[in-house]
Amino acid sequence: MSSRPARAERAVSSKIHWVARIERRFHGWRERMARRAGRSPQVVPFPGYGGEGWIRVVGRVLILPPLASRGSDDGVRGWRSFVGIPVAFATVTVVIGDAHHEIVADRGGVIDTVLPADLPPGWQTFQMSVEGGVPVDARVFVVDPDVRFGVVCDVDDTVMVTALPRPLLAAWNSFVLNEHARQPVPGMAVLLERLMRENPASPMIYLSTGAWNVAPTLTRFLYRNLFPRGSMLLTDWGPTHDRWFRSGRAHKEENLRRLAEEFPHIEWLLIGDDGQHDDEIYTQFTAEHPSSVAGVAIRRLTATEAVLAGGRTSVDDHSAAGVPWVASHDGAGLAKRLERVGLLG
Repeated sequence: MSSRPARAERAVSSKIHWVARIERRFHGWRERMARRAGRSPQVVPFPGYGGEGWIRVVGRVLILPPLASRGSDDGVRGWRSFVGIPVAFATVTVVIGDAHHEIVADRGGVIDTVLPADLPPGWQTFQMSVEGGVPVDARVFVVDPDVRFGVVCDVDDTVMVTALPRPLLAAWNSFVLNEHARQPVPGMAVLLERLMRENPASPMIYLSTGAWNVAPTLTRFLYRNLFPRGSMLLTDWGPTHDRWFRSGRAHKEENLRRLAEEFPHIEWLLIGDDGQHDDEIYTQFTAEHPSSVAGVAIRRLTATEAVLAGGRTSVDDHSAAGVPWVASHDGAGLAKRLERVGLLG
């Protein structure tokens, strides 16, 4: 009987992609070296969301470079966010009011779990810590049960111009450029701010295929360029059990379905672009969950951006969607079209 768990563990291990096993060993070696040097893990929280009686807690456990080596521009350049060492299966303490919870990060150090919480609607704060370290504040947007509208917005080539699908440019944008060098899409900050101003209690979700490593840089970019603050749903780059890299498309599809299940009373305005399958993803989601979609707004890439992105992937016919479907090259154009269909005042 005692050999069954061991056999099951070996069976699961044998299914893990060999690249994932190498990655796990490499990060384990880095962690051991960092701990021998006296460095300890920290929790890096990301803005989450929640509903009546629960919140989705997201963050990551990392061993970060010493302060002396990070300098005054800590994290400004994207590559600095990638040098942190993910701590696999770390136990994290989450304190929400008087309630204490212990949760476990995944093998990439990522925290993504739902916890019970009795918090009022709006932006709220709770604490997270690891291995008895100093607690850090984490933010979460709790959605009022009376809210019926929300916004889900892509990031790359929708709010910032990055040409992410091109591997070389993706690496350059993520590892080298800082947020000062990234260009906001004209008019998108104004559009999203208007949507939030007209719907002040509504959730704002930034759903991106970008890695959690760039969350600090993305947060500063959004703040610097006057985008409304919102919850972030990014992903973790790297190998999985059966493939070299995680599927960005699957990440978006899974989170859209999850939002529909968690907030069945909310209709979402879905905002994306025609260079990263957003049009196809939103078309499929609208067909599967028509009552969860208020409308779709697609930013058309310029000719140059389309070439860098590897072409366009838009769906030509949306006549069967049953919801307003607009497209334009920038935020101002999308705003005008959303006004015409009644989704913007």
